Amino acid sequence: MQIQDLPYPDPGVPDARSGPRFLRWLFRNQLGGQLRSLAWGLLHFTSVTSLPFCVGFAVQAVVDHSGARLALAGALMALACVGTAVGDTFLHRAAVTNWITAAARVQQLLARKAALLGSALTRRVAAGEVVAVSTGDVEKIGWFVEALSRFTAAALTIVLVCVGLVVYQPALGVVVAVGLPVLAVAVLPLLPRATRRADFQREKAGRATELASDTVAGLRVLRGIGGEELFLDRYRRASQEVRHAAVRTARMWSLISAVQVLLPGLLLMTVVWYGVHLAHQGRITVGELVTVYSSVMILTYPLRHFEEIAMAYSFSRPSAKRAARVLALERATDTAGSRAADVPSGDLYDPATGLLAPSGRFTAVVCGDPDAAGRLAERLGGHPAEKATSVLLGGVPLDELPLDAARTAVLVQDKDPVLLSGTLRDLLDVPASGDVGAEQALAAAQCDDVLAALVQGSIDAEDPMDARITERGRSLSGGQRQRLALARSLITDPEVLVLDEPTSAVDSHTEARIAEGLRELRAERTTVVFTSSPLLLDRADRVVFLHDGEVAAVGVHRELVHSEHRYRAVVTRETDDEAALRGALDELDDLQELEEIEETA
Repeated sequence: MQIQDLPYPDPGVPDARSGPRFLRWLFRNQLGGQLRSLAWGLLHFTSVTSLPFCVGFAVQAVVDHSGARLALAGALMALACVGTAVGDTFLHRAAVTNWITAAARVQQLLARKAALLGSALTRRVAAGEVVAVSTGDVEKIGWFVEALSRFTAAALTIVLVCVGLVVYQPALGVVVAVGLPVLAVAVLPLLPRATRRADFQREKAGRATELASDTVAGLRVLRGIGGEELFLDRYRRASQEVRHAAVRTARMWSLISAVQVLLPGLLLMTVVWYGVHLAHQGRITVGELVTVYSSVMILTYPLRHFEEIAMAYSFSRPSAKRAARVLALERATDTAGSRAADVPSGDLYDPATGLLAPSGRFTAVVCGDPDAAGRLAERLGGHPAEKATSVLLGGVPLDELPLDAARTAVLVQDKDPVLLSGTLRDLLDVPASGDVGAEQALAAAQCDDVLAALVQGSIDAEDPMDARITERGRSLSGGQRQRLALARSLITDPEVLVLDEPTSAVDSHTEARIAEGLRELRAERTTVVFTSSPLLLDRADRVVFLHDGEVAAVGVHRELVHSEHRYRAVVTRETDDEAALRGALDELDDLQELEEIEETA
């Protein structure tokens, strides 16, 4: 896989049982790229480490006054330099390719999981953690996957050089062969502490990211209630905790780096001292001493990759653990389905609550618990948060349909819809039946003032469809965002449209017009609206009142207000005292009627 071939046609099914298993799965799926990186790495490192042998050979040729061997040494050095340059160039190319393709695979997996879980994702994993995984963690995972092949090439090169030195000059070669493994494992006792500090830093950074994400998302509300400074102070404290943790982590890695510099220096001093002693005894030549000395000095370069792989693993392990935790999440229902992909039609029925939304009718649902209403709305769309009895559409269980077919049949708009940045034309460019145009949807959602505001706020857009919408529609009011989101949902024209509080931020006059527009545009289509607004309820064909997770009453709004006191308390926002007073007045009216009947008799 090359960078130009991204994205992957299919990123595969990850092994998300643990962080290390996930890293191994990534490595196996990049085996071709890893082998290329290993081959170029071996060429590069062996070319670099062969230079000392060429230098030693040249020095000995000068000592022996051999012009032929000096020329041969020069040719070998030129060949080694070419191998170094070519190997380094293509090693870098292969390594960057492995890094980017690994990161892209993880991002595709995360995007696929987010699309699969829908709104249930942020209920099971904090939004800040999802952001951290899809940004910084992806980079660190790619770093480790990329560094592994370079480390393998460096380790194999060190082994080959040690064997070569033992064969070339056994006396000094044995010293180097014994000393280099000690250098490689000398930092191992420090790694657990460095790993713990890195984990702690990543944990603090994830919390800070989550806090920042939540603060930005609620910035408008925080400003309205004067809580901006409070949350800013919280983020400052979280940021300082991240800084302190990063400093402690950096100190440990500085110590590891110092050890990686100190010990090779000691080995180099030992080789020089012992080599000079052997040279005085005539047991080695000057060229051999220069060769071994240069080899030890050059080997500090591949040795640095031991530190890098340790650092990469320490930082990528918690990142891979978090990614695996997100990727291990599963839907409560099967996504492949056991039925054909035909989109069914008919009544929408939820066996768990007894809610029935007749086909082609405008059904309003009143629920005293907003969270329970949100969960039910998602379940009606085939997005259950947990294993539960499937919702039926035309007698067909939604969880037996392929996920795409279920989402085509039932569209759910939650109470906080997201508007992506771009033009209004881009926003409304969604999969649709084609029966509802943009103008019809915008008119039904009463978006005339929204269009005017977009044109006024745009520099060069004369057509409202070309006006740009900022990220999450932050330049618009809450009611304007709700109406644009409603228009987007109306354009799709699904078989069943489920709306959760679609007009909670709209004034009453606009809400009444939206109710009429929604009723007219969705005629002969099934529409379910979760609301407690009397304006919407009064225009519904059928009102269902839920209490304690079950259907408590069914009828029309004006009847239920008089006949069901619990419904009336939710819709009119009656307090307990007001409900008690109303009950007392009703009893008094009953007594007066009874007295009048007795007097008449």
